[in-house]
Amino acid sequence: MTTTKTPPVIELLNLKKRFGVGDAEHFAIDGIDLTIDKGEFIAIMGPSGCGKTTLLNILGLLDRSTDGEYNLDGREVASLGARRQARIRSQQIGFVFQSFNLVSRLNVIENVALPLTYKGITRTKRLQMASDMLRNFHLSEREYYMPYQLSGGQTQRVAIARALVNDPSIILADEPTGNLDSRSSHVIMEELSDLHKRGNTIIMVTHNPRLTSYASRVITMLDCKIDSDTKKVKEKPAPVPKRPLGSKKGKKKTPRKKSVKGSKE
Repeated sequence: MTTTKTPPVIELLNLKKRFGVGDAEHFAIDGIDLTIDKGEFIAIMGPSGCGKTTLLNILGLLDRSTDGEYNLDGREVASLGARRQARIRSQQIGFVFQSFNLVSRLNVIENVALPLTYKGITRTKRLQMASDMLRNFHLSEREYYMPYQLSGGQTQRVAIARALVNDPSIILADEPTGNLDSRSSHVIMEELSDLHKRGNTIIMVTHNPRLTSYASRVITMLDCKIDSDTKKVKEKPAPVPKRPLGSKKGKKKTPRKKSVKGSKE
């Protein structure tokens, strides 16, 4: 009996992205080969202008490559029509941005429910699903707040709730803690780590090397190419030292002092 190997979630083959023409032409991505399996937590690092965000936009179907091949779940993206790509973008991919991108005229629950609008779900059902998602992030009491009434950490948690309301399998995060203090950043990263443990594939762009501790794989980009790609190996617990043969367990007893007969204590 032959077993069919599950294709990688994402496969890039010699991917390129050019901007400009003639003398002004330059590459934002210059020949990237990359394979991402289901359930990985990948951190992408590198200096500004190396192509990190461009790569993330292509993976999220917000932009198109100029050359090369992008396969998503074994299907070549270029062969999919605009409507099919839009459906994948709304149902399979969740986006978390540094600038939050909440709609200022909508309250919290309406912002979270917004992605469900494109699925033809009734308003009542949309709000119920959004409310359930906000409860997971301990934001039930903020449902009817406006975005300007929230702290930075609360705003980003709302953005993550909105990204997850469609139950996507892939989460793309572009500097998700870039505008937050250290305490709020820790809360957001714990949320993303928990999503990873549930089986979601997470691809995060960051400038902060401390955040790579949450990832299972770290990719460094340089000059619009992949410079290094490192998978983390889980550390095994240190072995318990063996006791010498003939030794006994337990605390060593100190000998009791014998009292001399006739002595006074």
